[in-house]
Amino acid sequence: MIENGQDANPQLSPPVGSLPVKDITTLISLHQAMVWRYLRSVGAEAELADDLTQETFLETIRRPFEQISDAATASYLRRVAHNLLISRRRREGRMVVTEHAEHMETAWTKWAGFDGGDRALEALSECFTQLTERAKLALRLRFVQEASRQAIADALGVGEHGAKNLMQRAKNALKECVEQKLAQIESTGSN
Repeated sequence: MIENGQDANPQLSPPVGSLPVKDITTLISLHQAMVWRYLRSVGAEAELADDLTQETFLETIRRPFEQISDAATASYLRRVAHNLLISRRRREGRMVVTEHAEHMETAWTKWAGFDGGDRALEALSECFTQLTERAKLALRLRFVQEASRQAIADALGVGEHGAKNLMQRAKNALKECVEQKLAQIESTGSN
C-alpha cells in the first residue's frame, strides 16, 4: 500500500526492544546465508538477493529489535526480506502473484529449518554422492551449466526423453534421500 508517495509497510515494524549495533556482526554471520537463500527461494535473482540481503540487515540497524530466539529472529528477518522484495517488485512493476504464496513459510521451515538450510544442503551433498555417474553428470549439466535437455541427451548418448527420465529419477532419489536424512536428524535431535 502506498501512502503519501511512500511505501507504507506496517509489517516492517520490529518487535519491541533493541539490538545493540555491536551485535549486528553476529546477527549477519548467523543469518546472512539463510536470508539470501530464502530470497532466492521466493524468486529473487542472485544479484537482487544480494542487494535485499544487505537491505534486510540495514533495516535491523535502522529499526533495532529484541532477539527472543534464533527461530524468532530468523522468522523476523525472512519477513523483512520478503517485504523488501515485494516493495522492490512493486516499484519495478514486476509484481507476480502466486496462488500458494502463503504456503512458502511452511515449506521453507520444512526444508531449511531454523539453521538456514545448512542441514538440508549437507544432506543433499551426501545424497548426491550416492547417485550414478550418469545421473550426476545430467544434473550438473542441467543445474550448474544450465544446459538444454537436448544438450544433456547428446552428452549422455541418449534421446531427449531418456535424459528427461534420468533427471526425474535422480531428482526423486535425491528428494527421498534428503527427506530421510532430515527425518533422521530430527528424530535424533542432533545438529
